[in-house]
Amino acid sequence: MSSELFDPILTAKKVTQEVLVGFSGGKDSCVTLDLCFKHFKKVKAFFMYQVPGLSFQEKTISWYERKYGTEILRVPHFETSNFLRYGLYREPDMTVPIVSTAEAYDYIRAVTGIYWIAGGERISDSIVRRAMLKNTGSIDTNRGRIYPLVYWNKKDVVHYCKVKKLYVGSEAKRLGFSFRSLDYKSLYMLKTYFPEDFERVRKIYPFAEAAILRGEQYGDQ
Repeated sequence: MSSELFDPILTAKKVTQEVLVGFSGGKDSCVTLDLCFKHFKKVKAFFMYQVPGLSFQEKTISWYERKYGTEILRVPHFETSNFLRYGLYREPDMTVPIVSTAEAYDYIRAVTGIYWIAGGERISDSIVRRAMLKNTGSIDTNRGRIYPLVYWNKKDVVHYCKVKKLYVGSEAKRLGFSFRSLDYKSLYMLKTYFPEDFERVRKIYPFAEAAILRGEQYGDQ
């Protein structure tokens, strides 16, 4: 791996010695978490869930908590406020307030006392991501964000995970990414491989089965 790939995190060390890490359990976030624990004096991680307590997610989180001797903060994903208010696979509840991305991050900053947030975004992710990161660089001072993997590609990430023996959850291997939405592909994976977790989803989103039926009917892959 080129040493230049590590320039962003070495630069970030000159800005702060305390960092939050947005952890999803996917390869990018696992590498980001490992790099941050290696380079910063104080590191706290947080995990945003759509449904609390999914077994495969807890297995991954627990593995990294043991590895780094830390506790990963679990908080509801800000998108769930939209799901609950407007009724995604459930009856809508207009009493639920909408939580913005900024409000969610401000809450985590307030709880941990750390301002800078490191994420696993990469220029090679997409055209939109490329445009955003080309504009901000590896350190977004306006939003308090750090992007240690900004110049990495997927091959670099996979290689680092293999060399450092980082655990990647089984759902990420099946989906190609961490479980992060309630779309057909993700829910089908849950029902097929993690039926007990699928039932956990249905307790909050009782009509989740409809997404699978619709995907099967219309070929929504």
